Order: sequence, then structure tokens, then C-alpha cells
Amino acid sequence: MEGYSVKKLAKMAGVSVRTLHLYDQMGLLKPRTRTEARYRMYGESELLRLQQILFYKELDFPLQQISAILDDPAFDFLGALQSHKAALQARHDRIARLLVTVDQTISKLKGEKTMMTDEELYAGFPKAQAEAYRQEATQKWGEEAVQRSENALRSLGKEGFAQLKAESQEVWNTLAGLVNEDPTSDRVQSQVARHYALIRQFWGTAGSADPQQEAYRGLGQLYVHDERYTRIDNQPHPEFAKFMSQAMSHFADTRLKS
Repeated sequence: MEGYSVKKLAKMAGVSVRTLHLYDQMGLLKPRTRTEARYRMYGESELLRLQQILFYKELDFPLQQISAILDDPAFDFLGALQSHKAALQARHDRIARLLVTVDQTISKLKGEKTMMTDEELYAGFPKAQAEAYRQEATQKWGEEAVQRSENALRSLGKEGFAQLKAESQEVWNTLAGLVNEDPTSDRVQSQVARHYALIRQFWGTAGSADPQQEAYRGLGQLYVHDERYTRIDNQPHPEFAKFMSQAMSHFADTRLKS
């Protein structure tokens, strides 16, 4: 009979045999069948269900709640995987941000100075490409705005700049995971508020009394017209661009009125 014994499944999944026995007793993960000798045997569907159980456990869901979620007739397996990916990526980014914070604290305790050079400010881009991006930004927003942004980012130091980028990536991934939700919902708008605050830091206007309502709305429109700003896994994502533009426009209309 083809399938996975409880011992083999436990080894594959990195859990104990006792854990699988517990899941069986709870009705959370029943074996596909039992042999004549009463040995548990699991199939492909049980393997996939166990994967979901472990994903939800990683996100700190209690077992009873996991059971209710998986047994819901409306449970969407593909949607759950996409949600897990976004949540795990957000957790990964939070850990990365914490590591940057620890490094920053260590540097301060050591009395190290970490002034940023132009090369560090545009790290990751070839020199010619970095210069092209800067020239393009100057044409769009003006030399004064570009210099203000660069000076603000340099003032953060290397560790602070790395932390800002890590937090921005976390928020970006979280928003990408909400792309199928209403862009005006409270859940989405709370993340847009974080995005707005981070953008103000990149612009160097975090302390300005001007809420920059039109500038922020314009950035959302730019996302729609230039796919470079909303690529996911290096692929264009027009749905996400439209979602972000709508979410940012709503935020500007409701939260950034002068």
C-alpha cells in the first residue's frame, strides 16, 4: 500500500511521532487509512494538510483554531498559501529589522561613527545606473528635493538607513499580501499610514508641517504609470499598482487634508 507511515511523515515534516498521534486523537490530522496491523498510513492530502497545520502553528494559531479554519468548507488552499507567504515574509523582515537595530546599538556602544558616503547611499546600483536614477529624480522633483532627501538619509547613518529600508520592505510586503482587500478598509489604511510615514523619511520631510497631500497622491499615481515601482519578485504587478494608488489616494483624501 502506497503512502507514508507515521514515522516517515514525522521525519519529513520535522515533527515527532507523538505529535502526529496527538493530531490524530484531536481529529486535526487523521491518517488516510490503517493497515491490518493498525499502523497509521498517510497520503498526499494528509501531507498537504499537515503543511497547513505547521504554517498556522508558525504564526502562533492555537490548534483548536487551526482545526476550525481547515475544516471550514470555504477554506481556500491557494489563498491560504499566499497569505502564509506574505505573513512569513513580514516576520522575516521584522527579524531583519531587529538585527539591524542590534547592530546599530552595538556600534553606538562602541562609539563607532558610521557616516554614509554617496556610494553607500546608492548601494546595490552600478554607478552609471545610480547617476541615471538621481538625474531622473531631479527632473521629476527638482534638485532641492533630491538634495533634501539625500541629506536626510545620510543623517540616519548606515545602520539607521538600513533599518529604514528594512521597515519599508516589511510594510511593502504586508501591503502586497492585502492586494485583494478593499483599499479603503481600516486594515489596509493602517499599513498605508506606515507607508506614508516612511515615505516622508525618504523624502526628508518627516518634520514638516506640510502633509504633502498632493505629493503622496501623485506618488500613488506614479505607481500605476511606472511598473518599476511596484514590481514583485522582479515581475510587473499592475493589480498591486492600482491597489496602492487607490489606497494612497483614499489616505490622502481622508487623513492629509490641510
